Amino acid sequence: MKKSCLPTNLILAALFFVFAWFQRNDIDPEIYSKPSFDNPTLDSLLWFLFYAVIGCAFLVLIKRGLPIWYFALAVAACFAEMLYSGPGLWDNLFGEKAFTMTGVSMSGTDPRVELSREFFGALLALLAVAFQYWQTKRRA
Repeated sequence: MKKSCLPTNLILAALFFVFAWFQRNDIDPEIYSKPSFDNPTLDSLLWFLFYAVIGCAFLVLIKRGLPIWYFALAVAACFAEMLYSGPGLWDNLFGEKAFTMTGVSMSGTDPRVELSREFFGALLALLAVAFQYWQTKRRA
């Protein structure tokens, strides 16, 4: 890999590890109207793993490319989360209440706020995976 990608990959890996770290506080059942698995702890753990795996993939890319199965799973996970959380974003944008990403505070009790955040988290992850794919193809 060209040296110019090394600092970028290190920064992006660190960023996704920070995202993963923030998930440890996202276990509040009052935030979720419908957690993905009726279990906020499991939902938070899956988000932690989701971000951590993407962070690890950036570190792997420093030495070698990533396998195609990784991209298939990562893209599927991103789209699944975007489909799940999309209605909350739609309601946040076009519903009766005014659009917000914070609610009363950053610990939003409004489910559409949390779903909007999750949608944008999945979108950001999808962009990261696309960048990883570009790097892998560039190596070949």
